[in-house]
Amino acid sequence: MDTSIADVNSEWPANNDVGCPPSNKSVACPLPSEHAGVAPMGSASTLGRHLARRLVEVGVGDVFSVPGDFNLTLLDHLLAEPGLNLVGCCNELNAGYAADGYARSRGVGACVVTFTVGGLSVINAIAGAYSENLPVICIVGGPNSNDYGTNRILHHTIGVPDFSQEYRCFQTVTCAQVIVNHLEDAQELIDYAISTALMESKPVYISISCNLAGVQHPTFSRQPVPYSLSPR
Repeated sequence: MDTSIADVNSEWPANNDVGCPPSNKSVACPLPSEHAGVAPMGSASTLGRHLARRLVEVGVGDVFSVPGDFNLTLLDHLLAEPGLNLVGCCNELNAGYAADGYARSRGVGACVVTFTVGGLSVINAIAGAYSENLPVICIVGGPNSNDYGTNRILHHTIGVPDFSQEYRCFQTVTCAQVIVNHLEDAQELIDYAISTALMESKPVYISISCNLAGVQHPTFSRQPVPYSLSPR
């Protein structure tokens, strides 16, 4: 069954077209396009709302989260999206396994944690989803985009100015990893990661710089572009 993402209120199909085990059927996924329609800029044109819309479009209705100071603004914008419900969890590992179970039931799941201390906590659940061929979208609130390359030591790290430890850990248990610290390519990176999760039926890692989640950009006003991908 083909599922159109043009209508964000459309229901996810009763069968798990993108879940585990994968089927031979196709699923419509959002991909960037220069020819996508552009709506007027507004409060819904922020990076956080764009990510929220993409999650709703592919069938995510509940996001399992643990708040942390790197993801608070992002969580506010996810919460503002109609059709998306935030489920607070006691810890990141619980959030990861909840997203795992949601992916088994609904075809795709998502969780949101904070930088490093949250990412390294949720990674065991993400590794399990990888072994079970489950498309779990793991979203991490990352450092301020202005902190990259400054040689600063931030809290929630292991005490070194290298912010890539979490990213390198996720490389082995996800099929795609993106770090969004520029608005110009944020839409492309987010759509690439989500589409890859659905196509490969594996988890992906998306890091969103904490200072960008509430910022508007013209590309976030573009209407969804249906694109048919066949799960592996």
